[in-house]
Amino acid sequence: MTPGGSAVDDLAMREQVSSLRGLLAMSILMMERRDEREVLHLAASAVPGLVRCRAVGVHLGPAGWEDGTTTIGGEGLRGRVAVQLAGCPRSGGPVDVPGEPWAWALPLRSIEEPIGHLLVAGPAEPSPSDLLLLRTLAQQTGIAIANARLHASTRTTNAALAETVATLQRKTAIHDRFTQVALEGSGHDGIVRALHELTGLPAGIEDRSGNLLSWAGPEADRPRRPSTTTRRERLADRAALAGRPIRADGRLFTVARPRADVVGVLLLVDPDGTAGEPETVALEHGATVLAIELARLLSLAETELRLGVDLVADLIGGTDGPGASRRAQALGHDLARPHRVLVVGSRAHRAEPDALMLAVREAVGGGRPPPLLMQRASTVVMLVAVRSPADRGPWEDLAARLRRTPAGRGCRIGVGGLCESTDDYPRSYREGRLALRLAEFTGEQSATAYDELGVYQLLSEVTDPKGVDAFVRRWLGPLLEYDARRGASLVRTLSRYLDVGGNYDATAAAMALGRSTVRYRLSRIREISGHDLSDPDTRFQLQLASRAWFTLQALAEG
Repeated sequence: MTPGGSAVDDLAMREQVSSLRGLLAMSILMMERRDEREVLHLAASAVPGLVRCRAVGVHLGPAGWEDGTTTIGGEGLRGRVAVQLAGCPRSGGPVDVPGEPWAWALPLRSIEEPIGHLLVAGPAEPSPSDLLLLRTLAQQTGIAIANARLHASTRTTNAALAETVATLQRKTAIHDRFTQVALEGSGHDGIVRALHELTGLPAGIEDRSGNLLSWAGPEADRPRRPSTTTRRERLADRAALAGRPIRADGRLFTVARPRADVVGVLLLVDPDGTAGEPETVALEHGATVLAIELARLLSLAETELRLGVDLVADLIGGTDGPGASRRAQALGHDLARPHRVLVVGSRAHRAEPDALMLAVREAVGGGRPPPLLMQRASTVVMLVAVRSPADRGPWEDLAARLRRTPAGRGCRIGVGGLCESTDDYPRSYREGRLALRLAEFTGEQSATAYDELGVYQLLSEVTDPKGVDAFVRRWLGPLLEYDARRGASLVRTLSRYLDVGGNYDATAAAMALGRSTVRYRLSRIREISGHDLSDPDTRFQLQLASRAWFTLQALAEG
């Protein structure tokens, strides 16, 4: 017993000290918690141990009542009590809770801002010392909640920071990998190989029409060539318009377009849709490198084309003979091999020479080394290597491919003689032009080789054409005058009739005429010329004269 005090006072003092010790222990426990729910439940459970009342709820302002701590029944009743709590002063105060003789709202506050209220109730108002204990408990609870929230925010921030660092590391790795590809100059194959290694997904590069240009991944996943190119072209246009990777047909793909007419499609085969942000980032980086590679190839092709044009122009013009071989070798061509000069042209495309040039380039293809060709007036001149002097070369196939293109319909090819040195190219070019002109005059629809012109070749090499012209005038003079005066085609009709052996039907088919028209023209030919077309010698002389006339016309236009 304390001096001057009673036993009752001593008991009260010991109870108060015990409560303070319990409150201190509870504060330590709450500060060690990282979950604010645990803090609130500890505070609610500690109230009966400190004073003779109990916790009937924890209200956290806009967040509402904390689950598992509220004993106030009925949603409407809880709503009315919440309204009262919102009007409580910062220091707390009494609250009217139906069924509770006494109820008090204890504010939960951190250092900076209010958190909510701890609502306690009991049979009677506690003593001032007990109320102080409750206020202290509420204060410690508020601090512990703020501490738990701070730790949670720190964990969230650290997790976000770690994820950001990991993302940056992934992006750096992707950037470094594709930078290495660009510096190595490993081209399409290097790009798809890097994309495959970075994502683990099969990767490929296609052109705008869906033709596979490069592939990395299992052969079983290799895309097949599309049966129709329209859908692939539309998807490529859609991806180019979107400006980002898009999904379609089990693939994630994007477009590299360094120029409007140059398109590369970079794709990942992803039928299960597992590709996420890292794969998308890798695809976008790959597309950037692909655009650079396409621009490089385009620049190289244009440079090679210009150099090739200059080389062809010098060769057929007979200039820079010794240097031409070195320049050709730099472009990958060996002029020591025999070549021929091809001249491609058509009267139908003289108004659009660029279209014919593009058609020839498309028909030849973009192999290596690049083809040596140039545009001259309404024709395209090309140098073609042959294996031997007897080799007919690829011009028949070239003519067939050309005719399958819109701009190449109606085209003809004149093939010059063999070139075994740089001095031969001007001659071969002249021969190719003459062969082309004769094909146009005679109506030949394919490739015409100068070496196979027969009598045309002999006639073209006559040194004095005056005698040839006199021969033509003697046999065809009246017919030529009639054609010139009337705009008719009697000489052409006669030539075709004689070339097919005097067959009416064959003549009509070759000239796309009716049989009766052919009969009428031949009748007029007999009347105007006075020649007997049934006489073998006359027919021979007329056929030779018509060929001589075509040759003179071709030489005049050449």
